[in-house]
Amino acid sequence: MSRVGVIGQGYVGLALAAEAANSGHIVVGYDIDSHLISELKQGISRIEDVPGSTLVKLIKSNRYLPTNEGSSLNSCEIVIIAVPTPLTKDQKPDLNFLQAAVETISKFIKSEILIINESTSYPGTLRKFIAENIFNKSGIKHKYAAAPERIDPGNKNWTIYNTTRIVSGLDHTATREAVNFYLTFTNSVVTVSTPEVAEMSKLVENSFRQVNIAFVNELAQIANVFGVSIHEVLQAANTKPHGFMKFTPGAGVGGHCIPIDPIYLSFESKRKGIESSLIDRANIVNQSMPSYIVSRILADHSNNLKDKRIVVIGVAYKSNVADIRESPAFDIIKLLLKANAKVVWHDPVVKNILDQDSQEIDNQDIAVVITLHDSIKIEKLKKIKYVFDCTGNLTWATNL
Repeated sequence: MSRVGVIGQGYVGLALAAEAANSGHIVVGYDIDSHLISELKQGISRIEDVPGSTLVKLIKSNRYLPTNEGSSLNSCEIVIIAVPTPLTKDQKPDLNFLQAAVETISKFIKSEILIINESTSYPGTLRKFIAENIFNKSGIKHKYAAAPERIDPGNKNWTIYNTTRIVSGLDHTATREAVNFYLTFTNSVVTVSTPEVAEMSKLVENSFRQVNIAFVNELAQIANVFGVSIHEVLQAANTKPHGFMKFTPGAGVGGHCIPIDPIYLSFESKRKGIESSLIDRANIVNQSMPSYIVSRILADHSNNLKDKRIVVIGVAYKSNVADIRESPAFDIIKLLLKANAKVVWHDPVVKNILDQDSQEIDNQDIAVVITLHDSIKIEKLKKIKYVFDCTGNLTWATNL
């Protein structure tokens, strides 16, 4: 077993650190967020996939060492980069967190180790951005591999252990060592010819979902014009045993992967002179869904929501997970407020955002269901006169 550093202790990094530590590795969990590290040291977890009790056990056994001291990485034999790769305000790849990881490695790692990038980015990131920058800053020729993360927060069926890992190193040694590392806690590893193939495969996975979600979101609008239920249409189409894969419409797309990864692919494609018109169109369709939903609600209320008491149900981007990243709920809230409605939100899983607490379902005039957690009390929703359901689960409500 190895001493492993994981840079970034969010949804990806903490889950990875816990899994590696559980398998017997000594894991240094590094993050620049001192408040987060303080919580982790107390056994407080912000993510559902890693219970606080697991952290306490791993910390007591000295197999998980949370820290914001970059020097703690110096003794590691493997360092994994698991930092966010978001978008800038003008919808371009933001590699600032990745650059900070490069700076940390260059400053504190003094001998050759294996560096693995799990952060999602465009093809060529490992070779051109990470490896070249670290070498230029430190003069050390490390071993490098790409192993893009495939974590689905809250998914109990597909975990780090049983989700196939795609791995490729810049050379055979890096590939072999990375494969051997992941096989200590993952039951399936597939190698590909280059890191660029691994990096692009992650972008393709989520671009596939983005495009197909956009397709059914557009179909939902078409079905509404025809006066038929898109959910019944999709259910009927899904009876075909071949040539069809069911996706469902919704309020948009959220989380780190689907709203962001396709833009990384589109951005780098354009830099190389290739248009990605289908991906770009899918982004536009999904980003426009909050406007479409509010337009439907307005149309059902004579285009007047002034002083209407509206509760938005579920601000997390997926069911039973307290993850609000890129959730379309916030765009819907802004649009409803712009229409002069009185808006509150209810989410028993998220509970609090920036000192704003989840409010109760209290016989408001309108409810807009974005995400339906298991803990949401449906009987309270049924008391509200008008419910617009973006999930398709409430057959008695107004649906997409």
